[in-house]
Amino acid sequence: MRKHIQHPIFNIIAEAANEMQIDAYVIGGFVRDIILNRPCKDIDVVAIGSGIDLAQKVAKLIGHHTNVTVFKNFGTAMLKYKDYEIEFVGARKESYDRGSRKPVVENGTLEDDQNRRDFTINALAISLNKATFGEILDPFKGLKDIENKILKTPLDPAITYSDDPLRMMRAIRFATQLNFTIDKDSLKAITENKGRILIVSKERISDELNKIILSPTPSVGFRLLSETGLLAIIFTELNHLKGVDVINGKGHKDNFFHTIEVLDNICAKTDNLWLRWAAILHDIAKPATKRFEKGHGWTFHGHEDKGAQMVPKIFKNLKLPLDAKMKYVQKLVLLHLRPIALIKEIVSDSAVRRLLFEAGEDIDDLMILCSADITSKNPEKVKRYLNNYEIVRSKLKEVEEKDKLRNWQPPISGELIMETFKIKPCREVGQIKDAIREAILDGELENNYKSAYHFMLAKGKELNLVAIEK
Repeated sequence: MRKHIQHPIFNIIAEAANEMQIDAYVIGGFVRDIILNRPCKDIDVVAIGSGIDLAQKVAKLIGHHTNVTVFKNFGTAMLKYKDYEIEFVGARKESYDRGSRKPVVENGTLEDDQNRRDFTINALAISLNKATFGEILDPFKGLKDIENKILKTPLDPAITYSDDPLRMMRAIRFATQLNFTIDKDSLKAITENKGRILIVSKERISDELNKIILSPTPSVGFRLLSETGLLAIIFTELNHLKGVDVINGKGHKDNFFHTIEVLDNICAKTDNLWLRWAAILHDIAKPATKRFEKGHGWTFHGHEDKGAQMVPKIFKNLKLPLDAKMKYVQKLVLLHLRPIALIKEIVSDSAVRRLLFEAGEDIDDLMILCSADITSKNPEKVKRYLNNYEIVRSKLKEVEEKDKLRNWQPPISGELIMETFKIKPCREVGQIKDAIREAILDGELENNYKSAYHFMLAKGKELNLVAIEK
């Protein structure tokens, strides 16, 4: 493994450890990733002694006022060197209390430290010691597991997952990111210990969930979450999409599998996490709006409105940001059925203007979501739908170039209305603003200040308001 630790920082760490007469090893994710040929700029170094003292010694050898950030409560230290971020910790062994995933930590050996690792592929270590520099230590056959693309725990998986239940999410995340298979005993232990996930903070769960969502094929992770029963605990709304009801021989598609297929589709087009969240939530209200109507079969009327209403609560429950990112997802969920309504040969410019006005700068993302929503197994049907969306894109482009409605604001403000009629904020101000906006969107009024100003005066007169001439 010597070829993988050519960077000067490893020689500096080795020199520091040698001067301190302690052993040091590169361990964990960095070792795993260099074997997998994945880029990694985070290095974990374990010292058989004080990790903080080793970090400070390394910083001294580097010079140039290298700063060491010390986390005394955790017994760790971190420094940055060129393009790497290196974290130092003393070897330790851990024991757990059932009511918490925070371990009781004691000083330990390298073997103790490798035993506490979550997976065999993360227990690999490379020696930085003078006599054995570059040698790999693989007590749990992690190299073989990498070769076989399988995830195993170093020790009994039931104990590993019960001690720290976040490891269940990490197992599914690694399986998704690396395209690995979770060992059958490990998968069984996750299923049996799924209820332990309740002691993990929602922030940590959502962090792992987002990493699954950002992987190339996130459906792998969501299938595993579903199969192990974790999904029903951490994301009940998505779990409720599962299943097919049949009445009079008529069934609907399984909306859970449809949703994760849409998610995979959209991942081929974008790495935008929040657009991927919109794919996850676009049909989230289908269980709440599902009805069987004679002559029509299954319907989900209004699921886009109901779904948009559900977004804030879901984000709050998952401890996701309740800011513009949530509003963005909510908007796309609300509008995801609108573009398909524009495929008719005769569609008014007004309908196109309204969609452009409501979607604003997010219109392109909305169209990506709509295209990803095509999951038919019939190639001709898929082709027809995609062609329809190209027609919609052409109409949107045509009206946008003509009317410039993306991120449009009406040319008359509420302040101008109040100043013109010498009135305070009141219902009439909103009525005039709404009338101007609707007239422009309907094409009855040109989108410019002069036309809108005269319209405002006429509308004010209808409402018995008197304009004060300047």
